[in-house]
Parts: sequence; structure tokens; C-alpha cells
Amino acid sequence: MSTLIQNIVLLAVPTGAAAGAGAVAVHYRRRAAERLGVIRQLEGRVRDGEQRVSARDEEARNLAAQRLPALIVALSRGDGGRHRDAGLLHPQLADTETGAAYHAVLDQVAVLANEAAERAEGAARAAVEAVVRSMQSLINEQQVAVTALQDLQSDEKTLAITIPIDHASSQLARRAQIVGILTGMWPGRQRADTPLLETIRGGVSRIRDYPRVEITGEPTAYVAGRVVEPVVLAAAELLNNAAQHSHPGTKVYVWYLEGHNGISIVIEDAGIGMAPEERERAARLLSGQNPVRITELRTPPRFGFQAIGLLAARYGFTVSVEQQSVHGGVRAVLHLPRALLVTAPTHAPAPEPAAGYVPDASAPGGHPYPVAVEDGLPMRRGRRGSGLPAAAPATSVPRPGAGRGLAAFVRGTSSARPNSTNSTDQEQIS
Repeated sequence: MSTLIQNIVLLAVPTGAAAGAGAVAVHYRRRAAERLGVIRQLEGRVRDGEQRVSARDEEARNLAAQRLPALIVALSRGDGGRHRDAGLLHPQLADTETGAAYHAVLDQVAVLANEAAERAEGAARAAVEAVVRSMQSLINEQQVAVTALQDLQSDEKTLAITIPIDHASSQLARRAQIVGILTGMWPGRQRADTPLLETIRGGVSRIRDYPRVEITGEPTAYVAGRVVEPVVLAAAELLNNAAQHSHPGTKVYVWYLEGHNGISIVIEDAGIGMAPEERERAARLLSGQNPVRITELRTPPRFGFQAIGLLAARYGFTVSVEQQSVHGGVRAVLHLPRALLVTAPTHAPAPEPAAGYVPDASAPGGHPYPVAVEDGLPMRRGRRGSGLPAAAPATSVPRPGAGRGLAAFVRGTSSARPNSTNSTDQEQIS
């Protein structure tokens, strides 16, 4: 209003034509300056708006090309909780609706992806567990049939056929147990307290290259019954790993170290060893602290260390492969604390051998196994106590001690055989 009054006053001043023309010029120059200021303000607003639109477009492209893919990769690897978002390219958008909307998109994707992963994991576990249970049932039937055949016919030809079948069946049962453990299944029924030496022999009997394993030492301690089967499985996986990653002509050495806090079973091989990053990954798996997801296993999947870690965490022993063996390979140490060891068995002693048999006193560890007098071959005791009659004719004259190695193997297979895995026979052991 004041500007308009000033303009009227300038036009009304009677200073002549020149003065009037000057006043008009001043008036229009002032109006032009004002309009130029408005135009410049509008241009600044336009530039600011264009910059904001450009920034939001860049953020949208960054969300689609960088932030969302990084989140999906992190979720697929199972470390979504530790995923660090790269954030906005333009921090000034952080407190705007655009920044909040993009953050909400990432949160919703993470929630949906986790829900989908949980559903997929549940379906995978259920499918794997169903397959494992059916396999274990068939394996158990096969082992029962082989045992019945060995009870009825114990001649050299029958043993030569049935023992490899029995050994292969034990390996298959072990692999099924390991896969089942990854799904949360229990390894088997609770057993009686078992000598530590026999427990390790049970693990030896469940691997393909058992003749290459050399055990030194005769510990007197017993393993508590509730952890016998887990220790057998863990030892078998460590022995199998040592044998598979070393030359077939080399030995796998097993020895014991007794300390104040427990006993360590040391397994050494002369294989290719492990790179530092492989040792770090193995240490994480063997700790049992990270959850195992069936849908996140590597290709090809490797179950051994993951299953050992779950068993160790569940039953209270520890396993490490952080040291190099004296032969350049891997030194694996399975440590059993005193809480898992007993000094004397809590079950009744084994029955005496049937008539017509003599104990093989030279068997490792001083645990005799009944051997036929006539041919020196081992005789596997059945549930009914059936045996080979003393008067049965010998098939041939064996060399001295011909059945000792086979006897030790059959004894280990029999003493550490996995029980039936039907749900009605399993006991949940805490």
C-alpha cells in the first residue's frame, strides 16, 4: 500500500514533463527490479525442486540396484541380523518422508524374506527327517537280517560275504544319523557305560578305511552311557575325515592324553592339512554355537563338522582341529571332561563265551572276543546265545592269529551298532 502511495505522489508532483517522465521511469524500474527478484526466487525454487527430484531418483535407483540386493544376499547367507545397510546417497533425505519410506521398504523385505526362509527351512527339515527315519528303519532291518545270518552260519565263506555287508550298513547308518542330527533328531537310545577304548573302536568300525587306523594306549576310564553314541559318532566323523583327506598308504593315528580336567582323544593324519581360513570356519562349525539351516548348506553339502558341533554343544564335550599334526596333516582333539567319564561300569558283566570257544587274549585293549577253536575265525554272539558247535569241522588250518584282526572289527561293530531309530524306541537325552 505504501509503494502505491509513493507512486501516486511521484506522478502528482507538478515538476514539468521531464520530471514526470523521470518519475515514470523510476516507477517502472522499481517494478522491474521487484519482478526480477520474484523471478530469481522462483528460479531458485525450481532448481531446488529439480535437485530434490534428482536426489530422490538417485535414491530409488540406489535402493533397487544396491541396497535391496545387498540385503537379499545377506539374508540368503544367514547373516541378515549383522547386515549393515549402506544408507542413503543423500543424507539430507534421511529425515524426509522419502527416506522413511525407503527404510520401511527394506524392513518389510527383511521380514518377508525371513518368514519365507523359516517356512522353507521347516519344510526342508520335515522332508529330510522323514527320509532319514525311513532309511534308518530299512537299515535296521538289514542289520537284523545280517546278524541272524551270522548267528546261523558262521563259516568262513558266510563271514566273507556278510561282514562287508554289515560294514557297509554301519557306514550307511552313521551317515543317516549325522543327517538326522542336523534336523534335530536324537542320535539313538541311551547305552550302558562303555570303556573309552571300546567307544573309540566303535567309531573306527563305522568308517570305510578302518584298517588304516592305529590306536595307541589303553585308557581305563568308561564313558557315561548317555554320551556313548554321540562320542562314537563324533569320533567316526573325525576318523573318516582324516582317512579321506590323507593318502591311502598312510596311517591315521589315535592316542590318548589324560589330564586333570578329563581325557583327550587325539587323531592325527598325514594328509593335505587345512588352510588358515578353513581352520577358522571349522572352529566356528565345531563350536556348535551357530544354528544349522538345511536350506543354507553348501553345494556339495558337508555335514560332518556341523553335526559334530551340534553333538558337542548338546552333550558337553569339545572338538578342535586348530593344530597341525606332526606329519603335516590335521590334528583333531576330542576332549571329554570328567563329568562325562566314570571309573567303573554300572551294568552287569558280559556273559561267558559259549562252550567250544577260547578268548583271543591278544586283542587290543585286553578285551577278549570269542574265537572258534577249529578255524580261528571270530564268532558273533547273537541275542539267543547261539554258537558254533565244538565238533564242527574246520574248513582249513589257519595261520596263528588269523582271526584276530577280523575279531576286533566285528566286536567293535557289534558293541557300537546304532539301535533301532523308530520313534517308540528313542529316548530324549538332555
